[in-house]
Amino acid sequence: MFDSHDIKRDAYMLEGPLKRKGYDWWWHSFTAINEETGEEKPFFIEFFMINPSLGKKYPIYGQLPANKEAGKKPSYMMIKAGCWGEDHVQLHRFYGTKSVIMYPNVPFSIQAGKCYLSENETRGSIKISKSAAMTHPEWMCDYGEMKWDLKIDKQIPYNVGFGASTPFRKIQAFEMYWHAEGMKTKYEGSVELNGVKYKVIPDKSYGYADKNWGRNFTSPWVWLASNNLYSLVYRKRLTNSAFDIGGGKPKVYFIPLEKKLLGGLYYEGKQYDFNFSKIWTGPGMRFKSMETDDEVRWKVWMENTKALIKVDIKCKKKDMILVNYESPDGQKKHDRLWNGGNGTGIIRLYHKKAGKLMLVDVIEAKNIGCEFGEYSE
Repeated sequence: MFDSHDIKRDAYMLEGPLKRKGYDWWWHSFTAINEETGEEKPFFIEFFMINPSLGKKYPIYGQLPANKEAGKKPSYMMIKAGCWGEDHVQLHRFYGTKSVIMYPNVPFSIQAGKCYLSENETRGSIKISKSAAMTHPEWMCDYGEMKWDLKIDKQIPYNVGFGASTPFRKIQAFEMYWHAEGMKTKYEGSVELNGVKYKVIPDKSYGYADKNWGRNFTSPWVWLASNNLYSLVYRKRLTNSAFDIGGGKPKVYFIPLEKKLLGGLYYEGKQYDFNFSKIWTGPGMRFKSMETDDEVRWKVWMENTKALIKVDIKCKKKDMILVNYESPDGQKKHDRLWNGGNGTGIIRLYHKKAGKLMLVDVIEAKNIGCEFGEYSE
């Protein structure tokens, strides 16, 4: 089943051709509490490496006009950090790949300047002035200052299975790989954003940790995850539960597989696996993501031979960011990649018995990490 921990998949993956045309990132998101007001705020931190063998001691920006004209591809370690909400911010700090100290094996660690990440902790800071952000559009970020010091406890994984296993990684069959070592992760520590201090409490952090790596990004791009779940049937918080859904249009040897998602619901210790690659489970799915004037919405239906889930999620655009990445070839196709951390929604879980659907629970989900973007080829 999908709840097997595998920290080998959290290791550095840019070997072979991916050294010069590949990316690898480690994503972390969580909720913190304002020390003065008690207000909750969702945050994110990411370490992103791209095209390391093309790198120098200084970063090479793919969106810099001079580099585009010269045909130079991006190469750097980017630290991305920020928050969601009406005052959302996305900050980027760059380091040349040859200036990064990395232990690539198991357990991994990364040191880029004063920013550090390992399996169990992260700390660092980013400060971008308004004038610098305006002068350097190639940084693809806002302005502000954020500091963090956090312990990381990855409790429930979503292991997608053989698709990201060693043999498939070595032949680099897929364009984009995914592993969630912590679809339920407890964070503990502190964050400071623009002078405002926040504390991060494990049982109220509703945290998440995953990683992606590959040659390019999927389109459409879908991600939904939360472990702040409440049973509307049994009127209680689900303290040993989480869900994670991701995918869009995966490519195998450059051949696209139309509208495929991977999804797992961990429901009070019981696993419901909806994985298109596990054909013996009888997987089926369909999804629809859409934008309205003020919201992004996701409707997902996933089943196997034993169960079905119906997922309906929304997030207000005013609370989201248009998250910025450039791909290893230097292009930035995803200009409307909506990314949020305080989505809300409903999950309906059914069992299949004697050809009928039996409702198990109606689950209210909050603090949902969510993403949707699509571009024309």
